[in-house]
Amino acid sequence: MNKIVAFSDWLWGYPIVTLLLLSSLFLTIYLGFIQFRHFGYMMKQTFGSINREPKGEGTITPRQALTSALSSTVGAANIVGVPTAIMMGGPGAVFWMMVIAFLGMALKYSENVLGLFYREKNSKDEFVGGPTYYMKKGFKNKKVGIVFAFIFALALMLELIPSIMVQGNSAASTVEDTFNINAGVIGIILAILASLVVFGGIKRIATFTEMIVPVMVGLYCIMGFIIIIINIQHVPGVIVLVIEKAFNPDAALGGSFGAALATTVRWGFARGIYSNEAGLGTSPIAHAAAKTDHPVRQAFWSVSEIVVDTLIICSTTAFVVLVSDVWKAKDAKAQSAALTARAFNDAFGTFGSWIVSVSMVFFVFSTIIVVIYYGSRMAEYLFGLTAGFIMKIIYVLSIAVGAFGAGTQLWNLLDIALACVLIPNIIAVVVLAPKVKELTTEFFTGKSYYLKDKGKN
Repeated sequence: MNKIVAFSDWLWGYPIVTLLLLSSLFLTIYLGFIQFRHFGYMMKQTFGSINREPKGEGTITPRQALTSALSSTVGAANIVGVPTAIMMGGPGAVFWMMVIAFLGMALKYSENVLGLFYREKNSKDEFVGGPTYYMKKGFKNKKVGIVFAFIFALALMLELIPSIMVQGNSAASTVEDTFNINAGVIGIILAILASLVVFGGIKRIATFTEMIVPVMVGLYCIMGFIIIIINIQHVPGVIVLVIEKAFNPDAALGGSFGAALATTVRWGFARGIYSNEAGLGTSPIAHAAAKTDHPVRQAFWSVSEIVVDTLIICSTTAFVVLVSDVWKAKDAKAQSAALTARAFNDAFGTFGSWIVSVSMVFFVFSTIIVVIYYGSRMAEYLFGLTAGFIMKIIYVLSIAVGAFGAGTQLWNLLDIALACVLIPNIIAVVVLAPKVKELTTEFFTGKSYYLKDKGKN
């Protein structure tokens, strides 16, 4: 088992980060830097059209697809992962986190364009899509596509069992530490609440996330902004520090300058990528159900996911940790996961600890709700609707099992399984990049889409 853990740690270090960086960079260049050239237009078509009646066919609204996908990406890592990146890679890691966020937009955009273009209707008359569909239907070699789709679906379906256990344990442990309520009891309560949502299908999940995501993100960010404002005199210095350490990191991080810089970039890239899930292929599963008149238009909403998850939430956490100086404490590196809670506690006392704990529980619970949907969709793809229903039961039970601390041996396999999800998807998106470019050109030159929005036809 130690060898598996060591291999997993190595794989999710430079190899996976490099793969995600190169694919993001390739798609950014291949698509003509679309996320930079049309960033304002994308934001206008998403955040600027939230209350607009959606165009085209679909099962849920574009906003519901966004909040559903955000529920998966906004998790405990936004609170505990960012300070860990700062302590392991230095303050400069925050800069590289922003860089990979913008590059990753091209990757997330591409997988969502494909997910929507190749989507289908299931026997319940719901729109379904995602990597399994564009692998199966998009590859010229159909046998290879089917194999890729099978590996992706099976790996994601199984990976979510230990993943949900970890999430359930994280939420239950947080409540136990803060409010002294037994973790097992919390796990059972979370499992019951999750079942009430997930067995209602995508429409109930979308309704739930549409209601809860703005509240949980808003509460956490507002409280974080208050801490930043309280320490506003430190903000200019922190910005200078982040930029300076991005290119001239402390030698202690890696020994030599080159090693230190590599460490800083690695942790910044890793945090940005892992947080927004670009390349993982989960986002298209949610967005495939959205009402839209063109795959490209809905894919803009996936770009806005990264804006919320990384550019807003992760940046808030980073600045809270840096301006409050909690990262300078002697035990900061050993206690990196607790730095956000420490900063909130310093600013607001016990109430601050409660805010972090409540945010953590909401972030984790909303993540669980949506990943159960993802997993059940994979089971449905592989074995039919009944299998999807059975996997929902297994996932719900996994919440309680994880809260009790059971299944810890499975947790060690989590990252290996996740690599079996990510690698086939990255290959598929790069192979199918010409289709993404074709659809992008169609949208931006067609009289019914971009030109009509701009009043140029």
